[in-house]
Amino acid sequence: MRNINQIAIVSSVLITLFSCSSDDKVEVNLGTTTNPVEGTAPNTAYKPAFQGQTRINGVQTNTPYEGVVLATTLTSPWGIKSLPDGRLLITEKTGTMRIATTAGVLSAPITGIPAVNSASQGGLLGLTIDPDFATNRMIYWVFAEATTGGNNTAVAKGKLSADEKTIEGATVIYRAKPANPSTLHYGGRILFDKSGFLVVSTGERSVLETRPLAQSVSSALGKVVRITKDGQPATGNPTFTGTGALPELYTIGHRNPQGLALNPVTNEIWLSEHGPRGGDEINRLKAGSNYGWPTITYGIEYSGEKIGAGIQQQEGLEQPVYYWDPVVSPSGMTFYTGNRVPEWQNNLFIGSLSATHIIRLAIKDNKVIGEERLLASEGQRFRDVTQGTDGALYAVTDGGRLYKIDKK
Repeated sequence: MRNINQIAIVSSVLITLFSCSSDDKVEVNLGTTTNPVEGTAPNTAYKPAFQGQTRINGVQTNTPYEGVVLATTLTSPWGIKSLPDGRLLITEKTGTMRIATTAGVLSAPITGIPAVNSASQGGLLGLTIDPDFATNRMIYWVFAEATTGGNNTAVAKGKLSADEKTIEGATVIYRAKPANPSTLHYGGRILFDKSGFLVVSTGERSVLETRPLAQSVSSALGKVVRITKDGQPATGNPTFTGTGALPELYTIGHRNPQGLALNPVTNEIWLSEHGPRGGDEINRLKAGSNYGWPTITYGIEYSGEKIGAGIQQQEGLEQPVYYWDPVVSPSGMTFYTGNRVPEWQNNLFIGSLSATHIIRLAIKDNKVIGEERLLASEGQRFRDVTQGTDGALYAVTDGGRLYKIDKK
């Protein structure tokens, strides 16, 4: 029986679409297609590099589903990961972790975590668990670390104690250098790839002095790095040319990448990334590639001025699979591998902060073929979303909520 704090949002079995022509309504196995979900004017007149790169047709889920609020008292949750027994491990930005049951019962704060700098966009950020967690109980997380010269995006690991009250032997294994006083753009997601290496996203720290470092192979800012469980460069990493090229680099040229997910069909890593005023991106990562920031972008400065030369394409720089203008502020994300909602199979679900909904992207042959907005009526900044062992989606919001999203 649900408690009185739970809220349900249910889609219709048959969705009626309003349009100027009956030709706008087409039944497909992804749900029901509509006009693009974004109707607001873009910030720029920039043209996409290919058809379907932005403002793709909307889709609407036909299977009845619901979003249920399981808990409301989390403190600025940032990351969520399913444990083998079905419970959920959650980071709170202020520097604590909690375990939640799928009924929404929260543990006490877990202690033993190194101090974080939670000012502005910093704090305790993304997390993942060891592939062998059931036997070794190891957890890996990203956090903003205050240090000489400012702050770092740092990676730590530790063992969840048997009583689940503390992290034992917490150790910092990697720091994205150089440090900078900025408290913005830490990136902060982490996952294990299919080879058992850690993949970590780092931001370029926002300020003009560090922005160019996204293109520097001797800096770990604005990058995706691939490391061992001890923080060393992973074997098989690409080799970047240039003086002082770091061996841990996997891809370069990122702004503030806050989402990482493994595509269940291809095993490739996909990434969500905040643009400036316009130009939020979804990227498919290819080892050794340059994703362009700040040389190319579909966004502009917050002042309205162009960024750099104001170009969106350049030879040798990768194009995003998809982008948004105006921004949605994409954060944590996951591919759906369940079967309870057939239309969602292998779709990408992304927490949206400024646009306050969960984005569903239908993908075929590495291209977005449809977009849907879920739970928009909740008005929540969705920070991360994951799939549970039960096949449902679970999401956390900046406002402290934990949601379960599943077939009704």
